[in-house]
Amino acid sequence: MSPTKLDRRDFLGRLVGGAAAAGLSRIARPLMAATEPMAALADGAPGGCPNVLFIVSDDLNDWVGTFGGHPNAHTHNIDRLCRGGVTFQRAYTPSPLCNPARAAIMTGKMPSTTGVYDNRQPFRLSPVVKDAATLPQYLMQQGYYAAAGGKIYHMKYPDPPSWNDYESLSMGAQPDEDDMTAVGKLKWGPIDKPEGATADAIVADYTIRQLERKHDQPFFLGCGFKKPHLPWFAPAKYFEMFPPDKITLPPIKDDDLDDVPPIARKWAKTELHQAVMDAGRRPEAVAAYLATVSYMDAQVGRVLDALDASGYADNTIIVFWGDHGWHLGEKRHWAKCTLWEEAARAPLTIVAPGVTSPNTVCPRTVSLIDLYPTLMELCGLEAKPGLDGVSLVPLLKDPQRPWDRPAVTDFKYGNTSVRSERWRYTRYADGTEEVYDHDADPMEWTNLADDPACAEVKTDLARWLPKRYAPEAPHRYLPGDRRP
Repeated sequence: MSPTKLDRRDFLGRLVGGAAAAGLSRIARPLMAATEPMAALADGAPGGCPNVLFIVSDDLNDWVGTFGGHPNAHTHNIDRLCRGGVTFQRAYTPSPLCNPARAAIMTGKMPSTTGVYDNRQPFRLSPVVKDAATLPQYLMQQGYYAAAGGKIYHMKYPDPPSWNDYESLSMGAQPDEDDMTAVGKLKWGPIDKPEGATADAIVADYTIRQLERKHDQPFFLGCGFKKPHLPWFAPAKYFEMFPPDKITLPPIKDDDLDDVPPIARKWAKTELHQAVMDAGRRPEAVAAYLATVSYMDAQVGRVLDALDASGYADNTIIVFWGDHGWHLGEKRHWAKCTLWEEAARAPLTIVAPGVTSPNTVCPRTVSLIDLYPTLMELCGLEAKPGLDGVSLVPLLKDPQRPWDRPAVTDFKYGNTSVRSERWRYTRYADGTEEVYDHDADPMEWTNLADDPACAEVKTDLARWLPKRYAPEAPHRYLPGDRRP
């Protein structure tokens, strides 16, 4: 049986039908069903404030059941979490690269504000945020206990001042060499070892131990999963869920890059794409990515079960997010690091007892830069001045309300994309542009930047571009780092 090819709308149509069959109308689990006002819950909690469970997945695009990115996705635990609160269908990253995205989210400052644009720039070397109180650090100043396991910041810069307790990410069990497949930098394969010995299971173990503790302070608990980041290694049972010959492949347009600016073409890893296609390995690679997503999803389920059993569930805000997306052949690219939809869009769900309603979808464009001010308001704390984002609490209360803010994504110095509900507008450092109409072109196949009919759209969205780009923050190269 040959893999099926669908466009993004077909993906979504299949998913909606499958979601109904999977029981999305079922009553959400107890941890999702609290209806008391957050203030009332907080009054009875240690320290008088709600707890925060902050779960992040690395390189996770929208291939999650609730987010509608792929019809073959098996993510029952993340879907269960989404049924309990507000799922943001148009959430976007501050940057499509790990370090600048996470530095921005945790400091509340965009890359264009801090000068942190790549993976070799510790944010503490930026003159703008070298003394910044990060999100967990600020909560610690307000009486919170802050702990984390796994990858919250970029792994080489875990930022000890942010934590009372931190357990770094373990390498965990790896596949045998004979079980690995490699095409260029892409590697995948099943792990024939106990699941409990794998990296994300160890992260879940740490999080569960923290939830089993008696806490005398409100807590901020970070749970940083590494998958589906490369290499795509996961226990064998997850690979068995996705036979490559039955996997739906995202559509590819052979001339997709003909109408994009030179900078964008340079960023696209077309050589790797061609190698995957020449090797006939695309179905296997797509299946491997889906397998690692399901493996990570299983660890999310273990953490949610532990929260259910902990006694903290009714007074714990849950935030699930991905740092950015990932291309699997779309735009002839296999990576993140672009300003197109596949890399810029990120999963985001928030469950806030007494504030969010179960099984709710918000269609507005939001940014992960908004998480810092959002959590300040949900925790009943004074707004921290000088942040680049805004609180999403109005949308948590009324997900359909009008919202006039597009989402902004920076990548490298001088390059920014602005995403509204309908349009994407991108301006590169050399002044070249891209414009896509997502109502008519959800795969971003037709660049309308030179269409006179889009002049007003460009003018409107250009208002949200950075007024200036901060100079590049200092770089720090560690042993083994590749220098430019």
